[in-house]
Amino acid sequence: MYLIIYRIVGYRRKVVRTNIQNSFPNWTKDYHLKTEREFYVHFCDLIVESIKAFTISKKELEKRFGQRNPEIFQKYFDAGQHVTVVGGHNGNWELYAVSVGLHLPHQPLALYTKLNNEFMNEKITKSRSKYGLWMKSYEEAKEIIKRVNERPVAFIFGSDQCPNIKQKPYWTTFLNQETGVQFGTEKFARDNNTPVIYGFIHKLKRGRYEIEYRLVCENPNELEIGMISERHTRMLETDINNEPSYWLWTHKRWKRKKKDFDMYREELQSVA
Repeated sequence: MYLIIYRIVGYRRKVVRTNIQNSFPNWTKDYHLKTEREFYVHFCDLIVESIKAFTISKKELEKRFGQRNPEIFQKYFDAGQHVTVVGGHNGNWELYAVSVGLHLPHQPLALYTKLNNEFMNEKITKSRSKYGLWMKSYEEAKEIIKRVNERPVAFIFGSDQCPNIKQKPYWTTFLNQETGVQFGTEKFARDNNTPVIYGFIHKLKRGRYEIEYRLVCENPNELEIGMISERHTRMLETDINNEPSYWLWTHKRWKRKKKDFDMYREELQSVA
């Protein structure tokens, strides 16, 4: 599969190469190429493993995906507190989605946007949620958090997607590039006063992963606006620097610039 996707088809090879070069401008060309090749080997693993996730058993899943320190959640669960969990597209997030319901004391709930393809949306949602994960929209999550006397929920966000032009992202420097970070994680945590926990998926070897959790903050509203986004972005950046081959380099993370958002706001104002 590697030979076909990378060597013959060259799937998004220009995107991957540009992303790696821009993210690590001080690296040599040889190290850029080494990371690129290692990524495509991992990417092919990811495709096969994600297909297997549709039918994987609990026993097999527990062998292949571990939780390094799920006890970080316990004190918040015992106190009846919801938590906000944030991470990026590293390692195998599909196996994480399928397995997370087997490990956390909280009820895991992943925030997602419905796919345009109804068939794929149904299949992916069914696969991810078969061992306990809830798949909900942002609006549905806001309603769920209002409920009382129920099992506390861990609201899971992906932070490393390119913001929609209609959103107001938090702007920072990420991997040596001006980057808009989706503000939904921070806004949700502030609005609902939930502790924020960051998770990073390590690839131990082929077919074996483990997630490590770290506390971002306990009291979101005690921090200045933007600090939560800044903290979890820096955590992800550090982890990518340490394990660069396993992040999703095919994603067009930087396709929109700050000027695009500024121009969109100006156009709205002129119409108004």
